[in-house]
Amino acid sequence: MSGFHARPAVVRSAPETAASPHAARHGRRGGFVKRLRLRILAYRDIEFLSSHIPGITDGAGAGPQEECLLLVRVRKVVGQVHYQTCADCGEGVITGVDIDEPFHSSGLDTRALSHLRSRHPDITWRSTLTRRTTRGVLRRMRIPATTDTGCAHTVATPAQPIA
Repeated sequence: MSGFHARPAVVRSAPETAASPHAARHGRRGGFVKRLRLRILAYRDIEFLSSHIPGITDGAGAGPQEECLLLVRVRKVVGQVHYQTCADCGEGVITGVDIDEPFHSSGLDTRALSHLRSRHPDITWRSTLTRRTTRGVLRRMRIPATTDTGCAHTVATPAQPIA
């Protein structure tokens, strides 16, 4: 007996003529590796710049002041976080989070809100955002939602009747 009967038959197919983009041996993989590369890019190349929006205050310099945290990558703004802070009552309200589409699943929104908390450590934060995309990140960051943007001390109290 020669023993050739136990070996599988080698079937050779014709080589592919049109290679797909995913057929490269060392090509870029999709899925997990792509998300990881995007997260590294978001953490390495993004700078945070604070910008004060002039002329938006409540009263004569008292009350909340509108500010904007810019997320910049290579001289291009890729995101913004709009917020109001009030030094009198120690509260801050996040009024808007706008991040470009390629950076939506990179964790850049969480990093921006963490940077905002570290920049203003004595401020208690709340948010007026109700969109589904921002509700998740605000819940993970433990920032409560609210409907009003004013401070507790700037809310007008009803007039007391004179006795």
